This record gives sequence, C-alpha cells and structure tokens, in this order.
Amino acid sequence: MTATLFMIVLFIFGFIVVYRKQNGEHVYKYVSDKMVAVYDKVMPFSFKVVRQKVKDLGQEYTPRQYTIQIITFASGAAIVSYLYFYSLVISVIYAILAVSTIPYLTYLRCKRLYSEFIFEQIQVYTTNTIMEFGTTQSFVKSIEGVYESGVLEDPVKADVKHMIDLAYDNGTIEESIAYMNEKYDFYIVKNMHQLFLQINNEGSKDAGSSLENMSQDIDMLVENVYRDRLDRANFHKKFLQFGLILYLMVMLVQFLLGTDKYISMLNEWWVQAMLHGIVAINTYFLLSGEKYYNEDVGAE
Repeated sequence: MTATLFMIVLFIFGFIVVYRKQNGEHVYKYVSDKMVAVYDKVMPFSFKVVRQKVKDLGQEYTPRQYTIQIITFASGAAIVSYLYFYSLVISVIYAILAVSTIPYLTYLRCKRLYSEFIFEQIQVYTTNTIMEFGTTQSFVKSIEGVYESGVLEDPVKADVKHMIDLAYDNGTIEESIAYMNEKYDFYIVKNMHQLFLQINNEGSKDAGSSLENMSQDIDMLVENVYRDRLDRANFHKKFLQFGLILYLMVMLVQFLLGTDKYISMLNEWWVQAMLHGIVAINTYFLLSGEKYYNEDVGAE
C-alpha cells in the first residue's frame, strides 16, 4: 500500500515538475487544445463563439488557472479512487477521466458567462430604447440612438443594426421586431416591442405612463435576476461540499468494517462493480448539479 501511494505522489509530482519547466504553457495548451477540439465537434452550442466572447470580456481562465485545475482534478480523483480500490492502475484511469471533464465544465462556465452577458445587453437595449423614445417619439430613431451611443456590444449591437436596416428596407417595424423577438426570447423584449407596435399603429397617446411602467418592470426583473445569481452561487458552494463528502463516505465504511476486511472484500467482483457504480452515480450527481447551476442564468 505504501509503495502504491508513493507512486501516485510521484506521478503528481512529475506532472508538476513538467509544468514548472514549461511555464505551464505547453502542458496547458496540449491538454486544452486536444480536449476542446473534441467538445467543439459535439457541443450543440457554438463553443468557439461563446468562448471568444468570454475571452473578450476578460473572464477566460489563464493557463496557470487551468493547469491548477488539472492538477487538482487528477490528484483528487487519484487519491479518492485509491481509497475505494487500492489500485494504482484504477487510480490513474480515474485521474484521466476526471481531467477529461474539464473541457465540459469549461463549456458550461463559458455558456453561463455568455448568458449573463447577453441578458445585461438586453437590459441595456430595452432600457435605453425606452429612454430614447421619450426624446425621439420614434421607435426606429430610438434604436438608432441606442446603436450610435456605443453602449451595446456584439452580437446584440449587430442585431440592432440589422433591425434598423430592415425597418428602412421595408418601411415598417414589424419585420424588425419579429427578427429581434425570435433572436432573443425574453419577455421584456417581446413586451416592449408589443408596446411600440401598439404605439406605432394607434399613436403615442398616454404612451409615457406605459413606458414608465415598463421601465420599472425591467428594473425589478434585473434586481430579481441578480438576487437569483447570488442565491445560486451560495447554493453551489454548499452543493459542491455535499458532493465531495459523498465521495469520502467510503472512509466511514472502512472505519466500520476495518481496512483489512474492506481490502479483502475488494477481491469480490460484485464489490468492485458496486463501488464503480457509487463513483459513477456521485459523479453524475455532481455534473448534473454543475449543469443546472450554469444553465438559464440571466433568463427570465
């Protein structure tokens, strides 16, 4: 047992030495490029576009942070799996499997950050359009003012420009609004557009109070979304702690049975199968929780 633990520590130490010698760049680049290439092909969401926007926002992990993540996942999986199976081979396999989940977790994180960014842009678009209308009394002139103010960023900025072009090409705002409603399925967008359609068709009488009420609704929605983000973040920390404790329940089993008896039971195939099943269920539980935490953030 001591020799096996020594081999695990030596493997981790060797990885750290390689990382230090290469300044982390080559180790990170090799692991990241190979794994992300696979996820790029299978993910339904445009990972390249999303990740590039996260980089533009300055929220992408550095090579050092990714390398620390790789070391943490590999060493944690190796140690925990060794406590389950007392096998160096199985520990190395689980370490590799743990590292292979990092691109998926990166994808989820980037998707969440992108979703938050889009929601913030939609908030800016709707709020500023309402404010501009108070001066221009024209929906097209309002979105032109928002576009030219420089407060928007792509892809929302490009879509607003497309709305303006559609409005001038068609002479009406219907197609522009339909385009934006389909592109951004937020009820604040659809409600605001519906109100502007009504104003355009029936005139702007008493529109001021309606727009003021809508602006207040947007402010309330934004407040609720940010409160939800804080609640999610707090729950996420507790969820991860609980998930990690589930992995370590095997230590309680060994304490109750005795380490020697536990190791002798590992000779039974059904015990090994059961333990692999427990690890798989715990992992699925954690990954499902991560997926939930990172999805629909900023949505209504």
